[in-house]
Amino acid sequence: MAPDAWSYTSGTSDAPLLGLTIGDMFDRTATRYADNEALVSRHQNLRYTYRQLQREVDRAARALIALGVEKGQRVGIWAPNCAEWTITQFATSKLGAILVNINPSYRLNEVQYALRQSGCTWLVTAPGFKTSDYTGMIHELTPELAGSQPGTLKSANFPNLRGVVRLGEEPSPGMLGWSALLALAERVGADDLARRQRQQEFDDPINIQFTSGTTGYPKGATLSHHNILNNGYFTTELLRFTDRDRLLIPVPLYHCFGMVMGNLGCVTHGATMIYPSDGFDATAVLEAAQAERATALYGVPTMFIAELNHPDFARYDLSTLRTGIMAGSPCPVEVMKQVTSLMNMRDVAIAYGMTETSPVSTQTRIGAPLAKQVGTVGQVHPHVQIKIVDPQTGQVVPVGERGELCTRGYSVMLGYWDNDEATRVAIDPARWMHTGDLATMDDEGYLNIVGRIKDMIIRGGENVYPREIEEFLYSHPAVQDVQVIGVPDEKYGEEIMAWVKLREGQAATPEEIRDYCRGKIAHYKIPRHVRFVDAFPMTVTGKVQKFLMREESVKALGLEKAAAVKMA
Repeated sequence: MAPDAWSYTSGTSDAPLLGLTIGDMFDRTATRYADNEALVSRHQNLRYTYRQLQREVDRAARALIALGVEKGQRVGIWAPNCAEWTITQFATSKLGAILVNINPSYRLNEVQYALRQSGCTWLVTAPGFKTSDYTGMIHELTPELAGSQPGTLKSANFPNLRGVVRLGEEPSPGMLGWSALLALAERVGADDLARRQRQQEFDDPINIQFTSGTTGYPKGATLSHHNILNNGYFTTELLRFTDRDRLLIPVPLYHCFGMVMGNLGCVTHGATMIYPSDGFDATAVLEAAQAERATALYGVPTMFIAELNHPDFARYDLSTLRTGIMAGSPCPVEVMKQVTSLMNMRDVAIAYGMTETSPVSTQTRIGAPLAKQVGTVGQVHPHVQIKIVDPQTGQVVPVGERGELCTRGYSVMLGYWDNDEATRVAIDPARWMHTGDLATMDDEGYLNIVGRIKDMIIRGGENVYPREIEEFLYSHPAVQDVQVIGVPDEKYGEEIMAWVKLREGQAATPEEIRDYCRGKIAHYKIPRHVRFVDAFPMTVTGKVQKFLMREESVKALGLEKAAAVKMA
């Protein structure tokens, strides 16, 4: 780039975009690599070759047809990492049913919103996860379920919902067990499935992933086959994946990291998907890396920190690892260096993106100088465009100047489900996705994320929007006003802090505020720090100055050391 160049770059590639649906890609891989190990779910003691996985996927797809699931209808999945999650992912992709990913950490209010907003016709759910009783919550939300036959549900809460499929063998009133679901496949022939599969186009919507917005209400990013299949493909292409690679996936499948970068990245190359456990466990990851001779590992920085600090880290043989991705939140440079050296992941990459962009827009390249590999979020992805613009004027800024990162290309979502207004705000008429992130671009096209326009907190890889927590805390009878900010944290990158103004004559303690949240919002959204104040720092126009709140909180909590940690 010339010294006076503008902050614009486009990703060239010798590899063309894949013009396939996910189902067709899956079948192509299953034919070509039939005997390759496709999926290992260690905590379930399940292993499938691609031929065996194809058989299970087709069986589940035919069963869903038997239930009456049609192209374009939404099928929700609420479960931690497991084989059934992946089987459902590929089964729905063959039918053209839109898979709705529901965060395993969601509680009552959140799952209610997700099901209602997406209009799910069926929900596939685990019995529960950690402290969450999914079955109990579903029965609470749909009291009509217990007295209905599977497929005949008439719910006042969810007018589109016809039934619930429950993983595992333990029966639950009104729910269809997983085995009972699969048994329905006998009613539908292979020709019927093939016909349904042929009716799809790669630009059709196939996935909804919820991402919170500045309004506080989650928005369903609607993604096509073309969006996520190609993003999974090029993400792993840049890692130089082949059919001999074996990828450890401890990141959640409900998120793009697991479902797209993990599952689809493997399937496009004939590589192996390995789930060490249902949720992240450092011991399970290290054991799986050794036992399965993994070649690649994904994770957010907190996961890698936990693995590196494991008391028995030195006894595990990680010699087969060579690559992987660290993403989800800013990574301390020193941690990145330890991952490359101590974990043998010399070709580890940093990736940047957002759910709305399928997700990856930039990625560091194998062989890049160390300073670029650990100190930037890489260069633009193949077939993607990036520009940095002045947030006020929308004009592209010169190289080196900060501005809002915008991206355009195949990876930009179709839009937010049933929310045209939010879509228009996010995607401009020229199809540029405005990320809300502040970035700089150097003269080689390397990107650095330097801040956020939008008021988002990234806690351990989870995107948390203060407004959502604020609106919930407003319902506390003692709370008059509340402002939520992120403060630095050495373990999670950022932690949640609530500044609370109490009603006159009311009293509360930080623990009482946290207790009010438990069981009602996801655990990672519960404020770790609570401060009671009489007022908030304001501008003359009455806008809350959250940056001043953050600066004051860093000093008051003694977080200067965490704030000083250099992030990639």
